[in-house]
Amino acid sequence: MTGPAGVPAPDAVPAPAAPDGRGEPVLRGGPSYAPGVKKGPFLTPVAPEYGGGSLADVLPSALAVLGVPGAGDPLGLTAVLPGVRRIAVLLVDGLGWHQIPTAAPYAPTLAGLVATAGRPLTCGFPSTTPTSLVTLGTGAASGAHGVLGFTLRVPGTDRVLNHIDWADDPQPLRWQPVTTQLERARAAGVAVTVVSRPEFGGTGLTLAANRGGDYRGAAGVDALAATMLAALAAGPGPTLVSGYHPDVDRNGHLSGVDSVPWRTAVAEVDALLARLVDGLPADAALLVTADHGQLDVPAGHRFDLDTDPRLRAGVRVVAGEPRVRYLHVAPGATADVVAAWSGVLGAAARVLTRAEAVATGWFGPVPEEHLGRLGDVVVICNDTYAVMASRSESPVLSRLVAFHGADTAAEMTIPLLVLRG
Repeated sequence: MTGPAGVPAPDAVPAPAAPDGRGEPVLRGGPSYAPGVKKGPFLTPVAPEYGGGSLADVLPSALAVLGVPGAGDPLGLTAVLPGVRRIAVLLVDGLGWHQIPTAAPYAPTLAGLVATAGRPLTCGFPSTTPTSLVTLGTGAASGAHGVLGFTLRVPGTDRVLNHIDWADDPQPLRWQPVTTQLERARAAGVAVTVVSRPEFGGTGLTLAANRGGDYRGAAGVDALAATMLAALAAGPGPTLVSGYHPDVDRNGHLSGVDSVPWRTAVAEVDALLARLVDGLPADAALLVTADHGQLDVPAGHRFDLDTDPRLRAGVRVVAGEPRVRYLHVAPGATADVVAAWSGVLGAAARVLTRAEAVATGWFGPVPEEHLGRLGDVVVICNDTYAVMASRSESPVLSRLVAFHGADTAAEMTIPLLVLRG
């Protein structure tokens, strides 16, 4: 049984088995893998499903439920949530669709909700936190909002902007010019609240993704649950609450997927979900999603551009992150850099020019003013490979276990849980 636009009814959604929920992996082209490499469905390349099955579609659909004029409903939520006037949206950083079976023994509430009220979506590209937070907040693909990666070169300079450490330079409203869905909701009379860690309040990334909402700091799952529920029940009118929890992603990076710290973080999310579900008002709904998944990268699958002169030749500025690299090259060096990186990385990555990368549609349409933020050369890692920069980036990155950013199903496929009070 399905609702409009192919949205599975909450009582008919199967447990996660494949990226498209039909029992088979989604195949959308992609790389040639080295002979003898065995890959499961979670390593299959997946394209963003902008316009009806992506993270960008969550808030526009929520606004349609709340009656915001002009809001589209690409996920068909109005048919699933009649009478709902309050919506809480929780984003769990790093909780990909393909990680849920691994999480299930430590998160029985999550597993049960996925089996009865869940469906897969894709995030946008690249599958990284800053890009996804802004994609959720704006309802737009990364090309439009311009936060095209974890780090980006500021055009006209050799400066690399780390969006996690971003304060006010570049000015957030100029760097990310798209009106947020929270601003649209507030203009229509919806009470809008953002609940996240206290230290994230007022940062460039928060302003880019969540401007338009009243910010409330909450440290830990107990405070997050209490603050979200209090905001949800605060007034009689239409209400939107956006919450964020980072610990699954953080512990995956530091210790690996299915490590003891990762399991502990998953169990905390389970408790958070149980409390939110139990506390939902009768006219409220909870939407739970993620910004990306994760996969472990073995030591033997790591290239280091700072120790291989073939990878440094002709490259002026390196941005992106280990699974997706943006290379800004010396004048006239694009073809040589593509050839060198293709030769060194082989089947471990796809090496494209900027024009080729934009033509894939991964970013959606990219306006002229955002093109310079992408590298002259774009490198997308396949399988479980990564390209480190041991000397020019923080040494912490080289010590991480799990990564994301590329277009495998493990990284791109995320859950959407739809629950009502």
